[in-house]
Amino acid sequence: MQTNFTKKQLQDSNISSADGILKKCVHCGFCNATCPTYQIVGDELDGPRGRIYLIKDMLENDKPANEKIAKHIDRCLSCYACMTTCPSGVNYMHLVDHARNHIEKTFVRPFFDRFIRNLLSKILPSPTLFRMAGYSARLFYPFRFLFPKKIKNMMKYMPNSFPVSRQENKEIYSPVGKTYARVALLTGCVQRVISPQINDATIDILNRHGVEVIVPKKVDCCGSLNHHLGKEELAHKSFINNINSWFKWYEEKNLDAILVTTSGCGTTLKDYGYIFRDHPDKELRRKAKMVSSLAKDVTEYLGKNIKLNYVKKDKKFTIAYHSACSMQHGQKIHNQPMDLLKKTGNEIVEIPDGHLCCGSAGTYNLLQDEMAAELLKRKVSNIDKVKPDFISTGNIGCMTQISSGTKIPIVHTIEILNWYTGGEKPIAINLL
Repeated sequence: MQTNFTKKQLQDSNISSADGILKKCVHCGFCNATCPTYQIVGDELDGPRGRIYLIKDMLENDKPANEKIAKHIDRCLSCYACMTTCPSGVNYMHLVDHARNHIEKTFVRPFFDRFIRNLLSKILPSPTLFRMAGYSARLFYPFRFLFPKKIKNMMKYMPNSFPVSRQENKEIYSPVGKTYARVALLTGCVQRVISPQINDATIDILNRHGVEVIVPKKVDCCGSLNHHLGKEELAHKSFINNINSWFKWYEEKNLDAILVTTSGCGTTLKDYGYIFRDHPDKELRRKAKMVSSLAKDVTEYLGKNIKLNYVKKDKKFTIAYHSACSMQHGQKIHNQPMDLLKKTGNEIVEIPDGHLCCGSAGTYNLLQDEMAAELLKRKVSNIDKVKPDFISTGNIGCMTQISSGTKIPIVHTIEILNWYTGGEKPIAINLL
């Protein structure tokens, strides 16, 4: 694609990066073939190629975003299926992130939209505020008919209860025997509130296999929710806090990895180095690069570094593996979790059209509820085709979204691996 940025514009590192990305696009349209929103709407502007043209025009002419641009960029899931398909290596992820920041700075959304986005920006990254919102949702649920449609939709995703973690609230979890490795664990913001058993299972399986786990108290949200909402300042505040916290532990304890059990967070952590590539603070650039190099999905780490001690079970299950978009497209991790699951002796099946998003995508199912509902319907239909006993995935957002459309139990991959290596059976499949 030919671009016409001025020399002055190209002095901005984000514009220079966008210029390089745009030049790689050859207009082939392969991206549209795997774009979930294009498949539903059939509008060129709701596919990656059309969005790229909108972004190019906006950035090249240095003009404020308008309602049309915001509408079609907002409809993008950031599932990155287009990047897996693209034969030219177009880094759509970095391009659309820059576009979202530009939209947030230059476009004034309608009041209600601004209110909802600001509300999500504050509540979701904060476990305390999220828990308060959950209790409030339960209180007002009988009166939901009084609320706008979008608020009612959000209420249905709120949990009925908040489970309590089995682990003590401490920073260091040490193995009983010899320590062979040491890792930090990102416990997530929403995940630690609605599904603490995921982090419990992660600590259990790592400790049993000689890995010490550090959960830094100063690390909170990874920043990806605000990052994808275009709220650059808030996102960078979280990024910098986390980078400094993890680097401190890295220097003190010589961490082997920073493990993530929410794949959406993992994609962002691995991008910290890129995000701060031109930051004026040289030390911060170095730390960000180091954190990105240490970031690993928990299954990625287990598959490469730990020989798991599997325990045989009498009953065999058919497990449908849902490969979260942020895992398979964002981090290029697809086979590793399935390879680990296959060693349990169960039948592991892939879901038809598994490259397509379930509609969760961070805050997408809250902000684009109609599109998300259609994607969920298609995902559940494909899951039903393989008739699984239960579903496995590596992302809390996908678990919440899919469970709202099916009665088939869904559990985190690490919960299954923990169970099959001597840990507790996941609560969600206790009756099977």
